[in-house]
Amino acid sequence: MRTKTALTLEDAQKMMAAAKAEAVKQNWGVTIAIVDDAGLLLMLERMDGARAQTAEVATLKARSAAVTHRPGKTWEDTVKTRPGVLNFPDAFHVQGGMPILYKGEVIGAVGVSGVQSFEDEQVATAGIAALGL
Repeated sequence: MRTKTALTLEDAQKMMAAAKAEAVKQNWGVTIAIVDDAGLLLMLERMDGARAQTAEVATLKARSAAVTHRPGKTWEDTVKTRPGVLNFPDAFHVQGGMPILYKGEVIGAVGVSGVQSFEDEQVATAGIAALGL
């Protein structure tokens, strides 16, 4: 058997704090979702000013990144030339979800929704960077 690395609650809290700090710095009201490697929610926070729908979208972005092992931007770009991937299971075709890689394996993901998709990804990336991987 092999040993599997897993995110802890402390890891999720560290990422959430860093992602929120980036959003506050930019004055963006977003929702941040952090999931494990199966795409199941570990933590969700909807900041002041974030629309209600962003909670669902951030979670979908994170789940997609974790389960498919690809950032949302990859899916968004791929669908332009290969529209058949719209039917790919668990793929959410909008930028803003980023897988968390540790030693070449996906251990979870962060999804963000509330501003422009590239800005959502900026917040997600800031959160992941807090782990120092």
